Amino acid sequence: MPHVTGASTGVRTGFGVPGIAHPLLAPGEWGELARPGTPLHWAVLDVADGPGARPDPHCLEVAGRLRNAGVRVLGRLDSARGARARGELLDDAGRYASWYRVDGFLLDRCPAERAGLAGTGELAAALREFADDAHLVLGHGTHPHPGYAEHADQLVTFSGPWSEYRWSQAAQWTAEHPPERFCHFVHGVPRTHLDEALRIARWQGAATIWFTDRSDRGGRDDPWETLPGYWDEIVSRIGTGVSE
Repeated sequence: MPHVTGASTGVRTGFGVPGIAHPLLAPGEWGELARPGTPLHWAVLDVADGPGARPDPHCLEVAGRLRNAGVRVLGRLDSARGARARGELLDDAGRYASWYRVDGFLLDRCPAERAGLAGTGELAAALREFADDAHLVLGHGTHPHPGYAEHADQLVTFSGPWSEYRWSQAAQWTAEHPPERFCHFVHGVPRTHLDEALRIARWQGAATIWFTDRSDRGGRDDPWETLPGYWDEIVSRIGTGVSE
């Protein structure tokens, strides 16, 4: 059975931000992320579906502000479920490292099957060369083959709507790893079910979360582009520890 995590484990729940909109569109959101005391594990910088064609001064500013606040900044790389060429991904990683001095990467839409394991492992090793102590997150969005855990600091084992999350279960093999290895991204979480969602994350052993009441409107919108409507409330709950 998946393990329960509690205060006695010393594991603190915190936020992993999958990608707020460009700073010109969401300046207040980026300011909130840099606010002292925000329980933030890392935030993803997605300039233009990747690092963009040239350095963006607005993104340079927010990346510097987050680093000064002690927050890891990760560059988003879209693996397209393994369809993108390794050279393209490494070129994007190089631009992120050179322009924005990122602390690691979120390899989004990462393969989850055994067939993609070797290639992802080789890519992960190459990505770690771009930053000292690079933090690597594999964005499967589902429970992958357990071998992927050998190649990353964290795995995103759920990304989707509340209607699925509330009935989800952790894969048996995840109990062999500590909660800080796993991330859950959930959209469409109503304020009235926030406590329940937090309990599910802790029961399934995921220490990094991003919950929002925003919806993807059937895949037409990006629910991660802005902060949840209950931002102050969830910051307060996570910052003081989550009750069982």
